[in-house]
Amino acid sequence: MSHVLEAARRRFQLILIKPSHYDDDGYVIRWWRAMIPSNSLAALYGIAAECAERKVLGDDTAIDITVIDETNTRIDFAGLLAQFKRHDNFGMIALVGVQTNQYPRALDIARPFRDAGLPVSIGGFHVSGCLSMLDGKAVGLDACRDMGISMFAGEAEGRLDMVLRDAAAGELKPLYNFMNDLPGIGGTPVPFLPKDNIQRTLGLSTSFDAGRGCPYQCSFCTIINVQGRKSRFRSADDVEKLVRMNWAQGIHKFFITDDNFARNKDWEAIFDRLIELKERDGIPLGLMIQVDTLCHKIPNFIEKSRRAGVTRVFIGLENVNPDNLTAAKKNQNKITEYRKMLLAWKAQGIMTLAGYILGFPADTPESIRRDITIIQEELPLDVIEFFILTPLPGSEDHQVLWKKGVEMDADLNIYDVEHVCTAHPKMSKQQWEDIYHEAWSLYYSPDHMKTLLRRAVATGVPLARLVKVLVSFATTVPLENVHPLQSGLLRLKTPSERRPDLPRENPLVFWPRFAWETFRKHASLAGTIIGLTISAFLISRDAKSKTYMDQALTPVADDEEETLHLFTQTAGGAAAVNHVRKVAQLTAH
Repeated sequence: MSHVLEAARRRFQLILIKPSHYDDDGYVIRWWRAMIPSNSLAALYGIAAECAERKVLGDDTAIDITVIDETNTRIDFAGLLAQFKRHDNFGMIALVGVQTNQYPRALDIARPFRDAGLPVSIGGFHVSGCLSMLDGKAVGLDACRDMGISMFAGEAEGRLDMVLRDAAAGELKPLYNFMNDLPGIGGTPVPFLPKDNIQRTLGLSTSFDAGRGCPYQCSFCTIINVQGRKSRFRSADDVEKLVRMNWAQGIHKFFITDDNFARNKDWEAIFDRLIELKERDGIPLGLMIQVDTLCHKIPNFIEKSRRAGVTRVFIGLENVNPDNLTAAKKNQNKITEYRKMLLAWKAQGIMTLAGYILGFPADTPESIRRDITIIQEELPLDVIEFFILTPLPGSEDHQVLWKKGVEMDADLNIYDVEHVCTAHPKMSKQQWEDIYHEAWSLYYSPDHMKTLLRRAVATGVPLARLVKVLVSFATTVPLENVHPLQSGLLRLKTPSERRPDLPRENPLVFWPRFAWETFRKHASLAGTIIGLTISAFLISRDAKSKTYMDQALTPVADDEEETLHLFTQTAGGAAAVNHVRKVAQLTAH
């Protein structure tokens, strides 16, 4: 009898899809192994799995969850449509964490499902940012209304039950808007992905957010307008739970996606718990975190980071010119603290990565080249990720331009912080794009990468780990023409995955060209790997490497503000130094 009841149960098909986006030739960016795991996908899967466990659609209805990250998995449209058909089309497709550059692809993914009459919902930064900062119709949202796609703005904790019930009843609403009611995340279902999905990323790593929201006001940022300026946090218990869930399936590397983990008021309790899990329970944690440029001022923060398992730290440096930082309302970045902060991380043997934005109002190709040289010579940074200043929908920058009617590129696919989307006061579009591409080759020159390897030996950063990262960041833009954060191992594409508005290529032309491109890229990649590996081997065997010293590694000196180009080459640099001196004089009395 139980078998009959089991067979009679309805099974709601919930398909969670994180879209990729199109490259410059119109093909979906997909890899055999992708670089970065999707936290949005992990967060929604965790919430959905808990809904299934609670049987939110009734005791007689199960929820089957399928997870697809398109950056590493090809969507089998025919197979998914057949899966729905087997279950009387009972279920829904959720397009998860859709950013602006992924929005055109998301609509193309939705189309065959909507044509089959299936309910589709879309959420993420594009929908939430547009509804938060614009008029509710701007930047392509009417395409969702025209296609009958339900929009979800805000966060799904405590709200997914309602959406699932509406979908099961065939009553999915056109819009669920929770932007004015952001939930607490402590004690809610934790982000989690099954190992089958995690195995499709490089290095078997997954991600989670320990907190959301940011109190700062950077004008280029969407996070403050989507996740709010009031910070909300998970507890140390929550973090331990998700670590143990992942360790049970053999996963122990995590990217903590908080925009600024150093501003998490519970950072110490979380680190203490992670230290306990690592040192007492033997879980070999490997963590990457994101912090601000003042994190070194928090007592014990950097030391406990290392003990908790942090091996890489991403710092939102953004620029070395204070004039540019002021223009972007990023006044919390003090260039007078950059060297102290970076040397503090170096002292713990932790790899430093920094985001650097090109295209602030004061930038020119000449000033950008000068600033990259300053960074190479004076800052102990390992890896830089270059970005083009982009007016992303959901940011104040976009809102200001939109209200003024300033022209911005209509193709949302290129709002990926690696394409120029609007005019610059001092550079043409071509100059801006050229200096972006040149910046990668300038920073990742063969000579500078050898310098980075020498610094690594001198400061205890594991050489093999640094070589892997340098290979990726030195080769991805010139070889693949995508940002390293969008990269992976072995690019995959097919003629059928081209943007619908572009012509389908003849397979007899496409496949030989793709095979040749793949061979050529991997031959070049192999050359870079061999060259860097040989350099790393020779540098590690050189007795002088352990005591290597250069200007960047030199301890901070009292008089360096008079001599370093970091402080003397821009008007803003000199002003920043004078400001620090005035504050010191005032507080000395």
